[in-house]
Amino acid sequence: MTQPGPEAIPKHIKDTNVNERTVGGSTKRENKLGRGQRDKVQQFMSITGASEKVAIQALKSSDWQFEGAFDIFYSHPHIKSVADTRRLEELYNRYKGKSFDLISFFAMSSPENSLTERLAVKIEIVILMINQSLDEDRIEMNQLQDVLQECKILRAVTFSDPYADMILADGITILCNDLQVDPQDIVMLVVSWHMKAATMCEFSKQEFIGGLQSLGVDSLEKFRERISFMRSELKDEHKFREIYNFAFGWAKEKGQKSLALDTAIGMWQLLFAEKQWPLVDHWCQFLQARHNKAISRDTWSQLLEFARMVDPALSNYDPEGAWPYLIDEFVDYLTENGVMQKGKLSDWSYKQ
Repeated sequence: MTQPGPEAIPKHIKDTNVNERTVGGSTKRENKLGRGQRDKVQQFMSITGASEKVAIQALKSSDWQFEGAFDIFYSHPHIKSVADTRRLEELYNRYKGKSFDLISFFAMSSPENSLTERLAVKIEIVILMINQSLDEDRIEMNQLQDVLQECKILRAVTFSDPYADMILADGITILCNDLQVDPQDIVMLVVSWHMKAATMCEFSKQEFIGGLQSLGVDSLEKFRERISFMRSELKDEHKFREIYNFAFGWAKEKGQKSLALDTAIGMWQLLFAEKQWPLVDHWCQFLQARHNKAISRDTWSQLLEFARMVDPALSNYDPEGAWPYLIDEFVDYLTENGVMQKGKLSDWSYKQ
């Protein structure tokens, strides 16, 4: 494993002028630590693949708290362990989609598909030529080769599968099984965020391998070990905001500017289960009753600000504020339906 040079390690986690000699099987540096600290160093090294030097400095910088140490480590790509490219390729190949085979394509193709029809005719010609050759005990090789070449060209055009080099829903399901994670678990959204995935239930090769490299992952075992760290990222206010905003583009249909209402509601329920907002169910009910349209990016992003800045009883809500009209209508809906009474939230028990 390649260890980062001093120039690659951020200043606040450098360890200068440290003697690397070992004493009784442990380094001199490690012997200066207490037993609990040594255990944490070993655990940190095991999980991240970091060197002892980097592990100690990351833990020291976070006052020996794992969550802070992981955050320091993973926020500095130069000090991560180097992921094995060959092993990443093997992981990718395990989950990527498969091309259509000849029979299944013909079964799925429409009779109106002119390319399919032309290829079918060429295949029939080849069969006839072979049968004729067998009958006459001769074969016109040049003519047969010409027809076969046309077949190859037509097949390449007809059966090209733009998803053959992608990890799709089936592959992601297998990945989730390997990680022992439910496909509906919010941590898979965090995984997609790390991979910078453009679309839900799809990973390109570049997204998958690049994401795992950024996490320092090159095996399923390391991937499983990172899951708890990725869950902890949802508790970070800044990262949660990034993941929340990422979710809009990730979940919407390709080519669409807005997010389908049913999808948006599902994503809000998933996200606000983590960052609890007592009004989320009322919000979803309001949308289904009064809006019933796709959700714009502006509404999506502003709702998080509303949930963060305005208390659930709306006591600090400013009707003159620059909220999207949909949020203003939501406040009116709450009042009309008796959910809000004299600045208090009624018929609702706060989630703990």
